[in-house]
Amino acid sequence: MSSRRTRTPKNGEYEIDNLVSKLQALLPASSSRCSKTRVPAPKILEETCNYIKSLRTKGDNLGERLSQLLDSMEHNAVDVNIIRDLLQQ
Repeated sequence: MSSRRTRTPKNGEYEIDNLVSKLQALLPASSSRCSKTRVPAPKILEETCNYIKSLRTKGDNLGERLSQLLDSMEHNAVDVNIIRDLLQQ
């Protein structure tokens, strides 16, 4: 009796494949989605990392822009109050 077994994917491999497929579905349209062939997991993971980095950069930029707008609004509100006070005199 041989102790050799045919190689079959383990439950963990199925779970990883499932998670990688889910990640791929979350990515914006990319070269990996256009092709009908199976995209290797490392490629999808690399694209996911790049996408997350780009989202972080966009979030940081939006946060800075929001801060600038809020500062501008505060200055404008002060200017409006000064003008209103001057008009009431």
